[in-house]
Amino acid sequence: MEAMLYQIYDWQRAALEPWRVFARAANELYGHPDSPLSYLPGSRNVAAAFDLMTRLTQRYERPEFGIEAVRSGNREYVVREECALDLPFCRLLHFVKEGAPKQPRVLVFAPLSGHFSTLLRDTVRTMLADHDVWITDWKDAKEIPITAGPFHFDDYVAYVRQFLAHAGSGTHAISVCQPTVPVLAAVSLMAAEGEAIPRTLTMMGGPIDTRRSPTAVNTFAKNRPLSWFEAKVIQRVPMAYPGFMRRVYPGFLQFAGFVAMNPDRHMESHVQYYHHLVEGDGESADAHRRFYDEYNAVMDLPAEYYLETVERVFQRHLLPEGRLMVAGKRVRPEAIKGTALFTIEGELDDISGNGQTEAAQGLTRGIPAKDKQHFEAKGVGHYGIFSGRKYRELIYPRVKEFIACHG
Repeated sequence: MEAMLYQIYDWQRAALEPWRVFARAANELYGHPDSPLSYLPGSRNVAAAFDLMTRLTQRYERPEFGIEAVRSGNREYVVREECALDLPFCRLLHFVKEGAPKQPRVLVFAPLSGHFSTLLRDTVRTMLADHDVWITDWKDAKEIPITAGPFHFDDYVAYVRQFLAHAGSGTHAISVCQPTVPVLAAVSLMAAEGEAIPRTLTMMGGPIDTRRSPTAVNTFAKNRPLSWFEAKVIQRVPMAYPGFMRRVYPGFLQFAGFVAMNPDRHMESHVQYYHHLVEGDGESADAHRRFYDEYNAVMDLPAEYYLETVERVFQRHLLPEGRLMVAGKRVRPEAIKGTALFTIEGELDDISGNGQTEAAQGLTRGIPAKDKQHFEAKGVGHYGIFSGRKYRELIYPRVKEFIACHG
């Protein structure tokens, strides 16, 4: 029965495909200006309804970053996306600015929590103006053959160490949300073993200690035994994908959880989208499409990593209690010396509550107070920490200044 829910979901999506084709065709018939049906009374309403049906039932694949150029100083540079390192479960991408002068090297650790790394497109595009930017690009677990083996929490930490070593000394590390824990663990182990560590650590909206200001997400994870998660949300990949039979936490279940947190907001957004189409407000409709093209694109997570993260981070709080072991070695954040720490939180964050990221300040006792900084962004929710106008105007300037001061 473990594989059946995912298989049934996949069969359902396949069964809907003829209806999606019909909806797209009907949308063209009633909405395209070259079609005589588009001039019938009520044609806009019909076209809008079929457009909405198409978007609600279509598959959303991994989007592209699509960053082709960036303005830096008084010049515009062509940007080339380059795969610097390709591992079984993740790629390390480098955004190369053709002909640009040397700038601080920044490695952004994107979350492995359901969305693709392109969710951080705004983070990357904004930072590219002043930095040499790299990012982790996690692969969809359903696309990874089972012969690649499992992927554990310890493997995640090992990947962080490998990426930092590849980027080289003097790198500035930024972890957004979920990776704050494995990044802090990796840097702690590197420091304890005398390896080169990042020049700065910037941690944004992450679950370092979920006992502080617990959110609905934290409470949900805390109040259910690990056996519940294994029985209810772990599935095997159906036969249609390269990862056939791999145990995963499916993206469609994660997406259902995202929507369930704010169902009224999403319903209202789709209703407004319908009205924008009827009214001919193309700009607002395009903004809706851009957001949901990204939001609806979800990926599967390796089951081992997911379950171990739930247990170690959200249930047993091993890192803040000093009991986290990785590959048989104890993680000691107090071993970190010679780097600077910047923790950032959003006042309205409903995923990582206030104080959860700031907890890293107390754990890194080897970093002097003068090299530590904390900022709480007023009126900012979880996604606003790394994307959108408030990120660009309120948060990024502080990150840029922090990196420059400790460069």
